[in-house]
Amino acid sequence: MDQPTASTRREFLQTTSAATVAGSLALNASLASSVYAAGDDTLKIGLVGCGGRGTGAANQALHADKNVKLVAVADVFRPQLDYSIENLKSNAEIADKVQVDEDHKFVGLDAYKSVVDACDVVLLATPPGFRPVQLRYAVEQNKHIFTEKPMATDAPGCRSVMESVKLAKEKKLGILAGFCWRYDYPRRELFKRIHEGQIGDVVSIYGTYLTNPVKPMPAPDTRPDGITDLEWMVRNWYNFVFLSGDGLVEQAIHTVDWLAWVMKDHPPAAAVAVGGRQIPQEGGNIWDHIEVNYEWDNDLGTRGFLAQRQISGCHNENGLIVQGTKGTAHIGGRGVQITGENPWKYMGDRPDMYQVEHNEFFASLREGKPLNDGDRMVTSTLMGIQGRMAGYTGRKITWEMAMNSQEVLVPEIKDWNTEVKVPPTAQPGITQFS
Repeated sequence: MDQPTASTRREFLQTTSAATVAGSLALNASLASSVYAAGDDTLKIGLVGCGGRGTGAANQALHADKNVKLVAVADVFRPQLDYSIENLKSNAEIADKVQVDEDHKFVGLDAYKSVVDACDVVLLATPPGFRPVQLRYAVEQNKHIFTEKPMATDAPGCRSVMESVKLAKEKKLGILAGFCWRYDYPRRELFKRIHEGQIGDVVSIYGTYLTNPVKPMPAPDTRPDGITDLEWMVRNWYNFVFLSGDGLVEQAIHTVDWLAWVMKDHPPAAAVAVGGRQIPQEGGNIWDHIEVNYEWDNDLGTRGFLAQRQISGCHNENGLIVQGTKGTAHIGGRGVQITGENPWKYMGDRPDMYQVEHNEFFASLREGKPLNDGDRMVTSTLMGIQGRMAGYTGRKITWEMAMNSQEVLVPEIKDWNTEVKVPPTAQPGITQFS
């Protein structure tokens, strides 16, 4: 990840103990030689977060290598855990690899620790607010990791993930990020051509993520009796900024990642944004639309524009237009192509990107050269948070401001009775930056 200033990055990363690193390096070297580099050894997989994306990731991981097995799963809700296992077992191609004994089905807010302890490769697919803590524990326990996007919901969480990424590199641990488009063949080829100069110098980027509401907040009268406020929030996690990061950071982060990818993961110098909540809802505090304008400090003053909306009955679109001095790159209704002086259109293979990322990840583990997406996954996550900060506060937010923000959204959660203070929906000009 490109650092805003050398001193800033060093301050974030100096917390890791040298003694801890040395001991873990020795342990991981032993693991790599005995397990990960040997093609005939079984890799034990653990799943944390048994929703649709977690179940999908487990499916892909079990298809990615002929000698793997799912040995442990965790979720905060037992019915979700059972459904996930049943779903995986219903697939005849991987059913025999689902070997989760009853005593390896863990339920609770800290159940992730038991899964991490039981596996070689852990899949983290819980709500993003929990990600930094779970990622840190997995790295400390010397596990290879698939982590869904985004990696945090606030800047302190991003700084924690940065520290975990640094430690993972020192331990030679693999980290696969859920930015799945980076493993899509057509987009890989397009971005490669952009970076090679086929459209010239990049002048502007316009990305969209316009869709329907993802997980609408249910009416208050549907809340089950006897559950705590925190459990109600976790059941409806998408609607709370501390758990999801808002729609820009949770879902449209894929488009944010495209902008970062175009710019070779060099973060923007600043961002301004407009947005708000158009459709009222009872409970929750996320916006339903935002438009972010990013600016880079290069010679051309490249600008990136991103439109995100989650409102029913509107135009839906997920695309990208990259304008260069010699042509334009397109993702969307025209397919994946370049127009201008050097026209091109992707006509090659289109394997499932979700499967490709796991195939390449597990192959790297077997080769003893683990992939690590850590730096760029933090850049894209913080870039999304930067845009949200700009929108929520109405201020121009520099990269340094975003990186150094002290706003802690996620409290230390001990149990279901933990009190979480949810601020009101942000109001630009009133909501303060911190």
